[in-house]
Amino acid sequence: MSEKSSTNPGAAGRAPAADRPAALRNVVLVGHSGSGKTTLVEALAQASGAVNRAGRVEDGGTLSDYDEIEHRQQRSVQLSLVPVDWGGIKINLLDTPGYADFVGELRAGLRAADAALFVVSAADGVAGATRMVWDECAAVGMPRALVVTHLEAARADFDEMTRRCALTFGGDDLDAVLPLYLPLYGTPGSDGHAPVDGLIGLLSQRVFDYSSGTRTERAPTDDELPLIEAARNRLIEGIIAESEDETLMDRYLAGEDIDLKTLVGDLETAVARGSFHPVLAAAPAVDGAKQGLGTVELLELITGGFPTPAEREAPAVTGPDGSPRPSLGCDPEGPLAAEVVKTSSDPYVGRLSLVRVFSGTLRPDDTVHVSGHGLTDRGHEDHDVDERVGALSAPFGKQQRPLPLAVAGDLACVAKLTRAETGDTLSAKDDPLLMEPWAMPDPLLPIAIRAHSKADEDKLSQGLARLVAEDPTMRLEHNQDTRQVVLWCMGEAHTDVALERLRSRYGVQVDAVEHKVALRETFSGSAAGRGRHVKQSGGHGQFAICEIQVEPLPGGSGIEFVDKVVGGAVPRQFIPSVEKGVRAQAARGIAAGNPLVDIRVTLLDGKSHSVDSSDAAFQTAGALALREAAAQTRIDLLEPVSEVRVLIPDEYVGPVLSDLSGRRGRVVGTEQSGAGRTLVRAEVPEIEIGRYAVDLRSLSHGTGRFSRGYLRHEPMPGQLAARMREQEAVSA
Repeated sequence: MSEKSSTNPGAAGRAPAADRPAALRNVVLVGHSGSGKTTLVEALAQASGAVNRAGRVEDGGTLSDYDEIEHRQQRSVQLSLVPVDWGGIKINLLDTPGYADFVGELRAGLRAADAALFVVSAADGVAGATRMVWDECAAVGMPRALVVTHLEAARADFDEMTRRCALTFGGDDLDAVLPLYLPLYGTPGSDGHAPVDGLIGLLSQRVFDYSSGTRTERAPTDDELPLIEAARNRLIEGIIAESEDETLMDRYLAGEDIDLKTLVGDLETAVARGSFHPVLAAAPAVDGAKQGLGTVELLELITGGFPTPAEREAPAVTGPDGSPRPSLGCDPEGPLAAEVVKTSSDPYVGRLSLVRVFSGTLRPDDTVHVSGHGLTDRGHEDHDVDERVGALSAPFGKQQRPLPLAVAGDLACVAKLTRAETGDTLSAKDDPLLMEPWAMPDPLLPIAIRAHSKADEDKLSQGLARLVAEDPTMRLEHNQDTRQVVLWCMGEAHTDVALERLRSRYGVQVDAVEHKVALRETFSGSAAGRGRHVKQSGGHGQFAICEIQVEPLPGGSGIEFVDKVVGGAVPRQFIPSVEKGVRAQAARGIAAGNPLVDIRVTLLDGKSHSVDSSDAAFQTAGALALREAAAQTRIDLLEPVSEVRVLIPDEYVGPVLSDLSGRRGRVVGTEQSGAGRTLVRAEVPEIEIGRYAVDLRSLSHGTGRFSRGYLRHEPMPGQLAARMREQEAVSA
C-alpha cells in the first residue's frame, strides 16, 4: 500500500498464525469464470513464500485443482480458503467460483470476508453479473479493490479496462475508481504486443521492475515520468477528495506538495471505509520467477488498506428463541459466536465445517451449542443441540494444518461436527446464540432423479441428506403428487456437480428422469353417475347402489360432498362410506391418473341390503358412480400456473417479454426497480418454466434474476392436454 520495496516479508515453509484480530485480514476474490481468481491466489501464495516456484506447498501437492470435480471440469465449483502470511499479518484468501450456478459459494465467501478483491480480465472485460455482486458489497459498505489480470493477452489494454471499471463501478463518482500503478511495457515481440515488465507507482513515482524474475525498485527515467503525470494528479485529487482533512484540497490546489505519508494514510482510510476503490494489475510468475507482477503491491494493499475484522460490524444475534441479545464485538475474550460458512466431506477426516469466528475463541475439544434456523423447504432441519468440536485446522491444498485455536476474526476448519450445517451458529453451550442468516438464492432448476439400482436405492436417502447439508442453495423435494424425488438446483452446472458428488463421494449412482408438474383434472360440465356394486359368492355378499350428480366448481374449491338422500334409500351409517369412496377415487384421478378437484358431488339416491350392504361395498359403489359420471362429460386437464417476477436491466425488457409470451405467459405489469432495472410480473404455466433459470441467464447475459410462486391451477389448452394424455398413456 505504501509502495515499499519489500520483496517477501512472509515466512516460507511456515503456516500463518494469528492470535489477535489486528493481525488478520479476510479477503474474498470475486469475478466471472475465467477471470483468473484461482491463478491470482496461487501467485499471492507464491509471492508470500507459502508455495514454491513450481506452485507446490512445502509438504507436497498443488495448492489448487486438487478436487477431483474441479480438476475434471477445469473450473472452480466451491469456496476455497488459502491462508498466507505477509509481514506478520495472516491473510485468509477466499477463492470463490465465478460461474453463476455456484452463487451460494460466493455468498458464503462474502459472509466470511471483511473486504473484496474484484478480479477482471483485461481480455474479457466486466461481466454483468459481477456488477450485481459489486452492488451487494456496496449495500453493506464492504471495502473493494479491483485487480486487472490477463495483461499478456494480445488485445489487453490496462487503461481502457480501468476506464470501463470506473464507468461500471464508479457510479456518479468516476474518481472513486482509479489506478495506483501504471504498467511498464517492455520491448514488443514479433506479434507487436509489448509485455508488461513492471509497474510505476503513481504516488511514490518509483518503478517496480519484475523483468528479472525478482521485484526490484528504481527511479523512473526522464521518458517515464511524463507517462504518469496526468494519472498521478487525478489520483491525488481523488484521494484528497476522500480525506477527513478539509484543508487538504485547498492546500493542494494552492500548489502545496502533499507529502507521501499523508496521501498514503488518507488512501488507506478511504479504502477501508469503502469510499475509494483502487485498481491494480497482477500476473502470475513466469519462467521460474519468484514473484508475479503486482503480487507484492497487492499484498501490501491487503495488509495496509483493508480493514481488520475488528473494524467490521458482526452480524446481529439473538437467542435461539428469538430473544434480543447485545451486539457482538470482535473480542477474543468475548462470548463465543461463530458461523459455519461451508460444509464439505473429506475422504480421510470425514465431515469438515469451515467456520468464521466473529466473537470469542474457538478451541479443539470444546463443547459448543449448535443453533440453526432450518430450511425445511430445502431439506434442512432446525438445530438446537450441543456438539463437541474436533480438531481445528487451516486448509492449504489437500493438506489440513493443525491450529491450536481460532480467535475472533479468524477462519478455521472444524472436524466432526456431525449435526452442524452451512449457516448454523456455534456458541457457548451455557449462552446459546443465533446469528441473523445471510440471503441465499432460491434454487429454480428442477431435476427428477431415481436410483440406478437396488443397491443405490438403499443408499440414496442418506446420500441426498448429506448432499443438501453441504449446500443450502439446493432443495430436496419428495413430490407426493408426481411421486418423484426432485433436486432443485441453481443451473445445469450445479446439477452436474451435485450428481457427480453423489456418485464419487457417497457412492450413489442415480438416473435423471423427466421432471413432471403436478397436474389436476376436473369436470367441464354437470353429469350423473350410478354406482352398482353387487356380488354374491356364498355367505355374506356385497350390495351397494348409489346415484350421484357431479357439478364443476370454481378453481380452488376442492371436493364438496352433499347428501340429499331421502327416505333412507341409503342408510345413514353408509353415507360417509359413499363420500370416502368418492374422495378416494378423486385422489386417484379419472382420465390420466391426476387428482380430480373442484367438483360438487351430490348423493341423490341408492339402494341397500339388510345383510349384504357394508362400508366397503358403499365405498366401491361411490367410486364406480364417480367414474360413470366422468364418462358422461369432458374431463379438463388443469395445469399449475406460477406468478413469475423477473428483474432485469432495461435493455433486456423486450427480449424477456417476447420470451414470456412464447411460454404462454401473461404479463400483468412492469415497473422500475432501481436505476436501469425493470421488474416484470407475469403468470406463466409451470410446465413452460422448467428450464427458465438456464434460459433467462442466456437471454440476459447472466444479469437477470427471477422468482416463482404457485398461483393456481387452470385448464390446459385442449391440443396440449391431448398431447399430454398421449404421453402419459405411452409412459404407463
